Amino acid sequence: MVLMILLLVLMIPALAIVLDSPVGRALAERMERRGLPPGADDATSDRLSYLEGEVERLTTEVSRLEEESQFLNQLLSDRPASSRLPPGEQNR
Repeated sequence: MVLMILLLVLMIPALAIVLDSPVGRALAERMERRGLPPGADDATSDRLSYLEGEVERLTTEVSRLEEESQFLNQLLSDRPASSRLPPGEQNR
């Protein structure tokens, strides 16, 4: 039982790496082509290509924003406790 769980835990990252590789993308393209009817017009394939490009662009943007957020959170958590400035002299 423990061996099965360990195998499953190790297979999830390996599967994610394979699916995100060029081989996984090629398999996904092949599966998408099978789903399209044989007489699919060029406009549909152009729209599909455009949407795929937008998804990749948005994925990159979300990844960049996540990195920025992690960096800012790290800066805020590592910041020393701010001490108040001593009161200044008041001239009246």
